[in-house]
Amino acid sequence: MNKIFMFEALRSAIDEEMSKDETVLVIGEDVGHYGGSYKVTKDLHLKYGDLRILDTPIAENSFTGMAIGAAMTGLRPIVEGMNMGFLLLAFNQIANNAGMLPYTSGGNYQIPIVIRGPGGVGRQLGAEHSQRLETYFQAVPGLKIVACSTPYNAKGLLKSAIRDNNPVLFFEHVLLYNMKQEIPDYEYTLPLDKAEIVKEGKDITIITYSRMRYHVLKAVDRLIEKNVDPEVIDLISLKPIDMDTIIKSIQKTHKACIVEECMRTGGIASEIIARVNELIFDYLDSPIIRLSSQDIPTPYNGLLEQNTIVNSEQIINAIIKQLNI
Repeated sequence: MNKIFMFEALRSAIDEEMSKDETVLVIGEDVGHYGGSYKVTKDLHLKYGDLRILDTPIAENSFTGMAIGAAMTGLRPIVEGMNMGFLLLAFNQIANNAGMLPYTSGGNYQIPIVIRGPGGVGRQLGAEHSQRLETYFQAVPGLKIVACSTPYNAKGLLKSAIRDNNPVLFFEHVLLYNMKQEIPDYEYTLPLDKAEIVKEGKDITIITYSRMRYHVLKAVDRLIEKNVDPEVIDLISLKPIDMDTIIKSIQKTHKACIVEECMRTGGIASEIIARVNELIFDYLDSPIIRLSSQDIPTPYNGLLEQNTIVNSEQIINAIIKQLNI
């Protein structure tokens, strides 16, 4: 076991896959000689050369389109967005090309591409650098969406994403790159479509993902002191959503709380609530709690920024109210 940072786990996944498969390459701004904006590709150009670790101009729509074309011809490109918010400039390429070409071509093309990079609300990065694009892309047909949350699952999920023959959006939270965890020395992969039961419990199901996992776990420590036994699910897969795991948990606890960093309107929680109500409404003893960020651009001011996203105190108060304790 080695204790490494998340950015090192991601780098290790890319390095291992590039060493095994010469069709894997990395494309993006400053991914080569600079080593990536968060050092995920540090020094890889020395090992694989400037054509497999390809620095691009500041033109997201162009190099994303180029990567999709490369995927159509049999390569396995990894596109790094220096900040995932910038990939809104490539929305057309991701949605109309990556997502739809396998279908509109009658199955003649596969698009084995991974589009990855930092997102989420950081520390005073401003509105345009604090985007949560999972809500923007969730409705696009043909995409898989993954949000890693630990160094362990970051490495295993990224290796699986690189090997997958479908386009995968791979979200990494900007504030988790320096998280450390012991991960195995041996090679491993993780499924792209499965949630993780972080903690088993019986009183209420808490569903979350990405950085909010840690706000939830902080709240859970306090709730346990109050004799509350929550079950915690890290979604990991945002498309498709692992409804089987969610359903089994709610059938046990009969109550649910969803904690997300994305916006309330049209968020991941909205979709989960709709599906739970459609599939197992009769198992619910009370309405599902939804804790989401406010529907405003993220302020640059630090105090205002903190007040736009969910914190552990809000989680505790909402669950105590839900359980009438």
